[in-house]
This record gives sequence, structure tokens and C-alpha cells, in this order.
Amino acid sequence: MLDRGHLLTEQRNPASRHLDEMTLDAAFDVMNTEDQRIPSAVAAAKREIVAAIEMVARAFEGGGRLIYIGAGTSGRLGVLDATECPPTFLTPPEMVQGIIAGGPAALVRSIEGAEDDPSAGAAEIDCANVTSADVVFGIAAGGTTPFVHGAIRRAHERGARTIFLACVPREQADDHADISIRVLTGPEVLSGSTRLKAGLATKMVLNMISTLAMVRIGKVYENLMVDVSARACEKLTDRAIRTLCAATGLDRTAAHALLGRADWHVKTAIVMHHKRVEADAARDLLDKSGGKTRIALGAPER
Repeated sequence: MLDRGHLLTEQRNPASRHLDEMTLDAAFDVMNTEDQRIPSAVAAAKREIVAAIEMVARAFEGGGRLIYIGAGTSGRLGVLDATECPPTFLTPPEMVQGIIAGGPAALVRSIEGAEDDPSAGAAEIDCANVTSADVVFGIAAGGTTPFVHGAIRRAHERGARTIFLACVPREQADDHADISIRVLTGPEVLSGSTRLKAGLATKMVLNMISTLAMVRIGKVYENLMVDVSARACEKLTDRAIRTLCAATGLDRTAAHALLGRADWHVKTAIVMHHKRVEADAARDLLDKSGGKTRIALGAPER
């Protein structure tokens, strides 16, 4: 059995050594102070995170997928980020996927032993029919999860590009991914509980990579969600109207009417308004621009 006591995420945190006898006020301060260290740890991995964003954006532009794979909290966070992409960016569900060791049941209850089998990780990559167009993103807070390493190895064999995210330095747990992101969050307040600081860092990194990759491929105009599933529910319908108002200066009544003519596609409505064309012509401009609103409006590509 591998001794993982040397891993940064498994070590004891001196600040919380007396956690069980602290007042709630003091315990709050310890946890809050530790959590405040996470943005700096993420910033220290900027070079690798930016490279990962570029890799994922290129995969999307080539028709490829982003496939997160992990176990426990890491797996759940990958599934969460993937699940949020369709309503946020109007992407097909298969474009960003999350795979968790133990399958869907592991989302709602712990199936700890599932992470120990590298062949199971490899099998998931085969089941997903991963190709050279795809990016496989392995997440393992402590860096050692066999399920994830098995998946990364098989993804390489199938020609996919790979990213690995861990919260320990490489000398403690190496990987063979194309891009290795190491966010050194330090010992947890509750020793070994990587759902805490490591989980917070993981969510920050995944949010950043998926969001900025979507920005790069034209799913965002200015800082607006212009590829939103506008008719999915009342909240998103309201957001679509407010987004169009913000992008055009129209009032709600005019924006509602324009969205109706645009088949409730916000990007189409923006182009219709600014270029003074009807829906078919706006869609044609968007198609020619690769779906990038700013380019469709005549701005040069950066």
C-alpha cells in the first residue's frame, strides 16, 4: 500500500492543530484565512492554466471535446462544470463531459474504492471513444489517483491531448500529461480533506478554463452570455432580454420583439440590430465569422 503521508494535501496544518477546542469564531477565522490563500495559489499556476485554455479552445474550434475525469470531489467538480456549459453557452451536452470513478451513483454517495483501478479509467476513455480531436482533463487533488492516471495514459494512446490538475508538486506525484497544472493549496484545515482548499482551487481552475475557452470561440460578446438557452426557463428568458438590452440599448419591449424575430437567439438579435438586417442575413454573418459576434459586426479578429 502506497504511503501518501508525504503529500502536501495530506500534511497537518499548524494553524488548525487545535481545531477541536477552538471557539466557533476562531475556527471560522482559521478556515477563512486559509481559503484566502487559494487565489494566489491559482495565480502562481497562470502559465499552465493559460496554456490549457488555449489547448481547449483549439480543440473546440476543431470539433473536439473537453472530457474531465476524476474521482470523489475532483470527479464531482468536473461533472458540475460540464453540466453547467449547455445552459450557459448553448453547447451540446457532449462538447464538455464529466466522468467520475464509480459512475453516476458516485455523484450522490461516496464510492471510494472506484478510484484505485487504473484500468477502469482507461475503459472510460475507450467508452467515450476519445480521439485526437479531444482534450482529456484529469483531476486528482493529491496527484496519485490510479483511475485518473489510467485515463490519461489511455487518452495518450488514442492520440488525445491531455491536461492534469493536482494540488501537490510534481516531485511528490508526477504525471504524463501534455500540460500539468499544479495549484499548491497547502495542508487542509481538516487534514487530508481535499474537498476544502483543494476543492475550492479545483473549481476556480475549471471555471476559468471552460469559461475563457468559450470566450475564445465566440460564446461571449463583451462580458455577456449571448449564447444562452433563452427559452429554457423564465430566468434565462429574462436574462436573454436583459442581455440584448445591454448590448443594444433597446428597452425591454423592443428587445423582446427583436428576440422573437431572431428565434430567441441573442447573438442573432444583436447582429440584426447593429447591422440593420433580418435574421437570415444576421445568421449568415455569424456563420462567416465562426459564430463570433464582434467579428460579425465588422471588428478585426484578435
